[in-house]
Amino acid sequence: MTTSHLGEYLRDRRMRLDPAALGYPSERRRTPGLRREEVAQRANISPTWYTWLEQGRGGAPSAAVLDRIAHALMLTDLEREHLFLLGLGRPPQARYQVSEGVTPRLQRLLDVLDPCPAVIRTATWDVIAWNRGATRVLMDYAALAPQQRNVLRHLFLDARARAAQYDWDSVARAVVGSFRVEAARAGAAAAVQPLVDELSRLSPEFHALWNEPELPASRHEAVKHIRHPVLGSFAFEYSTFAVDGRTDLSLVIYNPATPDDLQRLRELLDA
Repeated sequence: MTTSHLGEYLRDRRMRLDPAALGYPSERRRTPGLRREEVAQRANISPTWYTWLEQGRGGAPSAAVLDRIAHALMLTDLEREHLFLLGLGRPPQARYQVSEGVTPRLQRLLDVLDPCPAVIRTATWDVIAWNRGATRVLMDYAALAPQQRNVLRHLFLDARARAAQYDWDSVARAVVGSFRVEAARAGAAAAVQPLVDELSRLSPEFHALWNEPELPASRHEAVKHIRHPVLGSFAFEYSTFAVDGRTDLSLVIYNPATPDDLQRLRELLDA
């Protein structure tokens, strides 16, 4: 992208802002939006430098300047990413945000996936949304306190999780490897540290795995075998998908691996 594209984008976003809503007088403005000097003031940069950016002069801005401009223009995460691509030719460094719930659209998506168990998890692997299939097959998340709806806490601290796995050691290694990669990609290293400290203190297995220099690469698709108290031996095709526009969220779907598995799952949910 050229500097002219960056200037056009900055000008377009500046003109979309409402001066009155941001505390500026709205009278006697020849064009809509904020003035250049008002954006510069909000971004704590010189008006001359900001004017040059809009005019395609002055060279590439730094990441810190782009961050301040993104804040001044009240850009969304996707708009901020586009700004960085225009200004520096790369996306911004991941910036983690705490998620406490999902949109109604995402919950409807989970519900329509029934009978296949499906959940939405954060970069810290907290489960924040689920469907009926997940409740019956994986865990009754609604019966747990929010801080207990964590995949790693369940896997390493709950004896029932260990009993449900046919090869707990391999599963644990793969989970820790994926968790480490996903947390780093989402910029959540600081956010996961309290959980890492807790699990390292309470689980020698987690402590050993977390400190291994190399673990299995993150797998977004696999076949997962479990022992279910009602279904018995059961196989799922396990798939993980990124949630568009949210680097901190993942959609996890457990699709029955065979027609027999699907039929038994349907019978369980209908019971």
